[in-house]
Amino acid sequence: MDISLDRIKNALISAAVVGAIALLLIAPAHYAESVSKGISLWAVGVLPATLPFLFLTAIFADLKLFGRLSRAVSPLSRRVFRVSGTGACVALLSVVSGYPVGARTIGDLAQDGRLKKEECFRVACLATTSGPAFLVGAVGCGMYARPWIGWILWLAHLFGVFSVSALLFRRAKPPKADALLAKPADTSSALSGAVLSVLFVGGAIAIFYAFGQMVSDLTAPLALPPIADGTLRGLIEMTAGCGAMAQIGSPLAVGLTAFFVTFGGSCVLMQQLVFLRRANVKTLPFLGVKLLQGIVAGAAALLLAKFLL
Repeated sequence: MDISLDRIKNALISAAVVGAIALLLIAPAHYAESVSKGISLWAVGVLPATLPFLFLTAIFADLKLFGRLSRAVSPLSRRVFRVSGTGACVALLSVVSGYPVGARTIGDLAQDGRLKKEECFRVACLATTSGPAFLVGAVGCGMYARPWIGWILWLAHLFGVFSVSALLFRRAKPPKADALLAKPADTSSALSGAVLSVLFVGGAIAIFYAFGQMVSDLTAPLALPPIADGTLRGLIEMTAGCGAMAQIGSPLAVGLTAFFVTFGGSCVLMQQLVFLRRANVKTLPFLGVKLLQGIVAGAAALLLAKFLL
């Protein structure tokens, strides 16, 4: 019997939703606590680092300085990554600020016409990265209690993203030269957009943190080893997976942490795809590239950790 992929997908989604509702009804206090932990994680580790960058990058992208910088880096970015200088500057903002700054900025610039339609996918693969505030501060210093592990993770993460993007798109036709465009900075719109974006991120973290706890509870009778349980949680909510790997602390755990951060897990991927939808970025190709970037980043972090741990 021929069963379409859409029917299978709808059946799986329906089963997951009904199962999650059932678990919430069976143990409401238990999963309310998981949601609270997710909110606390967002409030302590994500909100302070993300909100200022979301506000400032929205203003910066409208300044003449952003346009001048885009034109300055355009020859190199067109040659190496086949993206405009504007796209390269978005990638730089993402490297410094972390997600979801890159994805949100891509959506804004695509709607303004400052990112060409043909390059939006390439920029999305290049400019959806984590920043040092999370990897060095929250993961290295906080979870692992060893800052140098955070730097290893950040370097491996960037290596995975940039190397895969450069290789995959080396034959793509580069976009035309950047136009020097700017408009008056609207601080009120930038602030309201930043607040709404960071609230969306917080909601996603809280919900997916609870989903990760549900999966962990359902697999508890299987007595999975800690690294397998942590992997399942990381594929759902990246931060929870990083915390689980930090408890293990082996070179393989460091490699898996780099994979989670680069691939993103369901929570981060959903945040990014919501913003990237405005740039018409296709979901499946994007997921495929992020998966490949995650594998490369994980392998690089594993090799570095084996020499240093």
